[in-house]
Amino acid sequence: MPFPIRQLTVREFPPLLKETPDKPKTLYIRGELPPKDYKYLCVVGSRATSIYGRRVCQQLIAGLAQYNVAIVSGMALGLDSEAHKAALDVGLPTVAVLPSSCDDASIYPRTNLAMAQRILARGGALISEEPGPFKAMIHSFIRRNRISAGMSHCALIIEAGEKSGTLVTARLALDYNREVLAVPHELGRETGAGVNRLIREGATLVRNSDDILQALGIKPLDNPQQASLPTDLTEPEAKVLHALTEALVRDELIEAAELSAQDANIALSSLLIRGLITERLGKIERV
Repeated sequence: MPFPIRQLTVREFPPLLKETPDKPKTLYIRGELPPKDYKYLCVVGSRATSIYGRRVCQQLIAGLAQYNVAIVSGMALGLDSEAHKAALDVGLPTVAVLPSSCDDASIYPRTNLAMAQRILARGGALISEEPGPFKAMIHSFIRRNRISAGMSHCALIIEAGEKSGTLVTARLALDYNREVLAVPHELGRETGAGVNRLIREGATLVRNSDDILQALGIKPLDNPQQASLPTDLTEPEAKVLHALTEALVRDELIEAAELSAQDANIALSSLLIRGLITERLGKIERV
């Protein structure tokens, strides 16, 4: 295991976590916590995420790329995973708080083992209350959520149905006197019913990344630069993104990127899955 597990002393806990009344007695970590001057943003959402939720998650986190912000989530399937991916893609540090222990054999969900390894390779961290080996159990998820909410300055809820477990994290954040941010959803969509209710009950409505920065107490730059490209792109994927200075129809994009139709279509499929581009009304554009 190239990134050994070590125990954090309470003195080493993230500062806000020390203040929570039900803080864990011990924490175990693989990797490294973000620098002390970083603000922690907890980003959570439904496991059954929509295309809209994935796109908004990527856009909002990409807009934070030039600031001292670290993304905290639970590495669950769905929006949690999208949040970690979005952070990694733009070079932001990310911390995964696990319901299992941090060793490779116990990581939950198993399908995210590769993501856990990518988080560690990019200088991020895995955190757990359990020394391991420990498999996730039903009670582990609420314990995990209280750490995610407790260590973060704000909690951003991107997608949640009326009975989504994501709302537990929102309630915990409120209990810890953290600001809860919520992304509005189209009326009638079950995946957004819980978030819309949070807004009705007083959560801060998020329109863009600047709204998040304001909640974190960070002043937006006067002339923000475009976020850098992810570092793990293939050459055709990079050519496609560089060519997308404006919305283009597929044939125009293939010509501008100077790619064969086969290479371009493979790159486009990959970029669509990763949420780095979108297709609207017959035109493709960056998100």
